[in-house]
Amino acid sequence: MEDNAKRRYTLRKDEKLRHKRLVDELFGEGESLYDFPLRLVWRRISPEALEDSFKNGVPPRVGELQMLITVPKKKRRHAVDRVLMRRRIREAYRLSRLPLKERLEADMSVGTLSVAFIYLCDKNLPYSLIEEKMSRLLSKLAKRLFTSSGSPEANS
Repeated sequence: MEDNAKRRYTLRKDEKLRHKRLVDELFGEGESLYDFPLRLVWRRISPEALEDSFKNGVPPRVGELQMLITVPKKKRRHAVDRVLMRRRIREAYRLSRLPLKERLEADMSVGTLSVAFIYLCDKNLPYSLIEEKMSRLLSKLAKRLFTSSGSPEANS
């Protein structure tokens, strides 16, 4: 019970994907998962590759897990709708990310994981649906990360 009280659910600045170079590489080289109305683009970056991405070394405040949310103007024309959906996606991510984050911190081989969530629906959907899809996507991602490449290499 004390463990839950110690957990911090806040999104810190180092958890937000904000470096143009990392964003470009994510969309250029990243893999994709899909669960309507969300698409998840992700990219695992080794510590060496992260170092090579920047001229003057890795900037401060680059976390192990970084995220970005986009709600395309083509899908949601009004800014108020885009902001609403971005807030719902961020809240669902904020509450669902801890199991993935803890596994990443325990596994030193990953380095940094960049993820982007893209909203694909042309209507505002309720938070409960967004939360369900977010949990499903993050569990698919964890399964992909830790069963296909993480565990077998560690055991070999």
